Amino acid sequence: MNPPRATLRRTIALPPDYRLCDVLAFHRRDTESVAEQVRQDGLRKGVMLDGVPVLLAVDFTPAAALCTAELDGKPAPALERRADAAFHSILGLRIDPAPFCAFAAADPLFGPLVQRQPGLRIVQSATVFEALTWAIIGQQINLSFAIALRRTFIQQAGRPHSCGLWCYPEASDAARLELDELTTRKFSRAKAETLLRFAHLVSSGELDLEPGPGNTIEQIGKKLLAVKGIGPWTVNYGLLRGYGYPDCSLHGDVAVRTALQRLAGDEARPDMVRAEQILQQYQPHRTMAAAHLWASLAPPDDTA
Repeated sequence: MNPPRATLRRTIALPPDYRLCDVLAFHRRDTESVAEQVRQDGLRKGVMLDGVPVLLAVDFTPAAALCTAELDGKPAPALERRADAAFHSILGLRIDPAPFCAFAAADPLFGPLVQRQPGLRIVQSATVFEALTWAIIGQQINLSFAIALRRTFIQQAGRPHSCGLWCYPEASDAARLELDELTTRKFSRAKAETLLRFAHLVSSGELDLEPGPGNTIEQIGKKLLAVKGIGPWTVNYGLLRGYGYPDCSLHGDVAVRTALQRLAGDEARPDMVRAEQILQQYQPHRTMAAAHLWASLAPPDDTA
C-alpha cells in the first residue's frame, strides 16, 4: 500500500538585488547530488521534517521563488510551518543584508567590499540540525573531504524520498546509528562520537534547538558549547547556517582570517585573538562581515 502523499505550494517574493548565483552555488557543493539537485533556474533538496521525507523544490522567476514541498506523508500544521521555514532558509532570506551595507558603507575595510558585492546574502541549511551536524562534520578538515563525509552521513542516517533523492536526516534518524557505521566509512572516532552524542542529546529532548522566550539562541549557543567535541567555531558556524543569527563571530575561521590579512595588506594572518578584536567593531553584524570576507576570497566571476 502506497503511503499518503501531499503537496504544498508557496510563492515567495525575492528582493530586486537577489543573487541567485550565490544560492545555487551553495546548494551545488556536492557534485554527486545525493540530496540536492541544482539547475540554472531551480533546485531540489530532500530533507526529513517531523519524521516525513520532504522534497523542497524551487523554480526561480526574476521576481519570485515558486516553492513546492512534496511530502511522503500526511500534512500537518507544524510540518507546514517547518517546510515554510526551510524554504526561507535555503533561499537565504533570513538576514536582510541592507543594515550591514549601510553600517559598513564608510568603513575603510568593509566599505569597498560592500560596494563590490551588493546584495550578498548568507544561505542557511534547511534545518538547524542540518546546519549543526554540517558544522561538526566540517571541523578541522578540508571542504572536499567534509562534503564526502556529509554524503556518507546522509546515506547512512537519512531516508530516500519517493522521487529518489536522499533526505537529510533528523536527530532521531542519526541517533539510531552505531559508531562503527561511521568510523568504518572514514569518520574519525572523535568526529563520529561528537556527531552521535549531539544527535542523542537533541533526539532525547535534553538539548532543545527550538528558540523561544526561555530558550534564546544565545542560551542555545551556550548549551552547545557544553557538549564535548563542540567548540566556538562549530557553534558560531552552526548558528549562522541554522538560525541566520546576525552576530556570529567567525574569528576562528581560517578563511575569515586570511581575508582579513589580504584586506589589510599584512604579511601575516591575524591570530584568533586579533581577528576577534577586529570583528568586534562590526557588532551586531558580524555574520554579514564573515559573508563578505568569505566572498572576497572567491574569483571575481564567483562573487558577481
